[in-house]
Amino acid sequence: MILENQLNQETTDDPPALPSGTLETRFWWVRHAPVRVNGARIYGQLDLDCDCSSDQVFVGLSKYLPEGSVWVTSNLRRTHQTAAAIARAGLMGPAAIVEPAFSEQHLGSWQGLTRQEIVHLRKSCPHSVWLAPAAERPEGGESFEDLISRVREGILRLTTVHPGRDIVVVAHAGTIRAALAIALELPSEAALSFQVENCAVTRLDYLGSPPLGHKWRISCVNHRPWAEFV
Repeated sequence: MILENQLNQETTDDPPALPSGTLETRFWWVRHAPVRVNGARIYGQLDLDCDCSSDQVFVGLSKYLPEGSVWVTSNLRRTHQTAAAIARAGLMGPAAIVEPAFSEQHLGSWQGLTRQEIVHLRKSCPHSVWLAPAAERPEGGESFEDLISRVREGILRLTTVHPGRDIVVVAHAGTIRAALAIALELPSEAALSFQVENCAVTRLDYLGSPPLGHKWRISCVNHRPWAEFV
């Protein structure tokens, strides 16, 4: 699902003024570049390379993302490669913090299978927009609800250590869906409805100090900044 207007692109109106002294910690979530080396198989936490060959995409990201940010990646190489491609395009940042809590959902015994093989393996599948319902934990892996819990812990660490900063997080589709579930207080199953595109930016601003609460502002979802610089 791609949200239009205020969610899919920045609005031209200034946001409402915040009370004096309110901290604004801005998370700029970027999904890694496309993975093309696995034959369209489910990869989850498999540590695969991504395709960073699109100069236009990374120039656009380098012009859009803020300078002076805290940079964060997951522990998987495709996020490191994507962050490096943004830096090569012109936005040099500090060495990225590697945050394993922002890794993709571990899909256990499903990793390396095609979607058709997973359907056959499971025999029956209750209605879900993803491979399985949010509470289902594949053998040797974790559920989407497990993912939400660890992403929440990672966000809390960053808002505690870097309050009031811009934080660029190069991560994964599942991770970004989990962050949206947290910010919007969505049921886990509903959060699976978000489509998260490669290299697109989702910006979620936390307004206040930890612990995390209800004070999130959603600035954009699935924004493609490279389209602005064609």
